[in-house]
Amino acid sequence: MSTNHEELTRLARTLNPQIIDEFRANRGKMKNFPGPEFLLLHTHGARSNQPRTTPLRYIKEGDTYILIAANGGAPRNPDWYYNILAHPNDVTIEVETEQLNVRATVAPPAERDRLFAEVVRQAPDFAKAQKGTSRTMPIVLLECVTEKD
Repeated sequence: MSTNHEELTRLARTLNPQIIDEFRANRGKMKNFPGPEFLLLHTHGARSNQPRTTPLRYIKEGDTYILIAANGGAPRNPDWYYNILAHPNDVTIEVETEQLNVRATVAPPAERDRLFAEVVRQAPDFAKAQKGTSRTMPIVLLECVTEKD
């Protein structure tokens, strides 16, 4: 019997290439997804070191891009989160038509709580995802850098 997490993983593998294609075809605008904007997160696998591209919703605070490691409320953090932990200085994002080098950090608990409240204000479905899991969903902060470190 498959779990919701396994179903979500299968769905993501099917939908992510379509979302990436739509993102690029529409200069970063997603017509079928209301709420926060999308970006494409480029990482390298934590174990494989293979390039990975993940479409994610984000909010922005000042110059910082904010991602929530929701994984649909699954009991485990998403793979992209572990990729960032393994290679925090080897991350780029596509926002609209720009490709940006970023440095990734995980928000400390107090900052995470403040940011999570703002994320939920803009995208209430993240509150439902948080209620569906016993883990605290991490928040990742992406700050632009001029060159990769």
